[in-house]
Amino acid sequence: MCGRFTLRTPANQLVEQFGLDTMPELRPRYNIAPTQQVPIIRPPGSGPSRQLIFVRWGLIPSWAKEAAIGNRMVNARGETVAEKPSFRAAFKRRRCLVVADGYYEWNRTGRAKQPYYIRLRDEAPLAFAGLWESWRGPRDMPLDEPLETCTIITTDANELTSPIHDRMPVILDTNQYEFWLDSEFQESAPLLALLQPYDDDDLVADPVSTYVNSPAHDDVTCIDVQREI
Repeated sequence: MCGRFTLRTPANQLVEQFGLDTMPELRPRYNIAPTQQVPIIRPPGSGPSRQLIFVRWGLIPSWAKEAAIGNRMVNARGETVAEKPSFRAAFKRRRCLVVADGYYEWNRTGRAKQPYYIRLRDEAPLAFAGLWESWRGPRDMPLDEPLETCTIITTDANELTSPIHDRMPVILDTNQYEFWLDSEFQESAPLLALLQPYDDDDLVADPVSTYVNSPAHDDVTCIDVQREI
């Protein structure tokens, strides 16, 4: 799964990598958690360039009766995302990139859970395959403004991360961004083919302190590598 991640990359680097039309206002985040606002990239609207916006992490299907369902929709399994009622409409029409530069996973050793920080070797930004939805509230109590939410798609872990956890977020290559974001394309098979484990050789996984366990902690201490565990 993917339950926490980071985004420390300078805004100008994000503009270049993702082809954004404006410089986003960002502060370094070291411990982004579910239900918080997270940065996503959607297809361009009226203009030619993509835009980075913030939505709530935890997808609420458009038909949901209450927002609490989003707490269980932080991740979507790639194997079932095209058929599961909670995700299938968004998979066809509302795909996005969730912007990050690393994520955390926990490995259980006896009663303890050791957190690991997983990222690209060159510390470059990552694009998780995601879905987004717009929820207008229950029919009898509609919201004044739609609530936009997202989920991160996961797949089987690769060889590097499988000793830590059996799932990992789907990380897309830069040459896959345009295809994934093309809302006009709705054929499942080619899209599902993108939902593969990322190349082991490009990633590094380091143990970090249990300081990261608390979502209240959101500073550079979260990514301090623990050389001895």
